[in-house]
Amino acid sequence: MASGIAVHDDVVLTFDKIRVRLQGADKQEQLKLVLFKISDDGKCIIVDEENCLKVKHLENEDDIFKKIVSVMPKEDCRYALYDCSWESKDSPKEDLVFIMWAPENSSIKKKMKYASSKQYIKAKFQGLKFEWQVNDMSDARDNSVFIEKLGGRGVVRKLEGKEV
Repeated sequence: MASGIAVHDDVVLTFDKIRVRLQGADKQEQLKLVLFKISDDGKCIIVDEENCLKVKHLENEDDIFKKIVSVMPKEDCRYALYDCSWESKDSPKEDLVFIMWAPENSSIKKKMKYASSKQYIKAKFQGLKFEWQVNDMSDARDNSVFIEKLGGRGVVRKLEGKEV
C-alpha cells in the first residue's frame, strides 16, 4: 500500500449492510449514507459511526441532498457511500454512489492522505457506478451537480421520490 493505510474489516461489513436488503428487515433502519474516515492514528480507514444516516433520519427531509451535505465535516475529509434512489425515463433505480469529500477548508496534508488512500477503499466496494468528488462548496451547491453525475436532467426524472 503506497499510502500505508489499511481498510478495516468493519468497512466491508458496512458496505454489505448498505448494499444488501434483507427480506423482512425494517426499511426505516436501512442505511442511506455511511461516512468513512482515516483513524486518528492514521493507520486505517474506519466507519465514521456518528455521522451515518438511516432511512428514518431522512423521512421528513424536504431536501435530502442538503441533509447529506450538512453531515459532512466542513474542515475534514471523508469517504462516503450514499444509497441513492432515483428514476430515469425507463425505470426506478437504486445505486450506491461513492463520495470523496475533500473540502477547501481541510488541510493539504489530509487531502493528500485521503486522495492517496481512495483506491484502497474503492477496491473494497465492488460494483459502484457513480462517484462524486467534492473539493469545494461549488461542487455541493445544490442537487443539480449531483444529478449531472447520475446522467443529467435528460436522464434523471426523480431523485429520492421528488421531481427534478
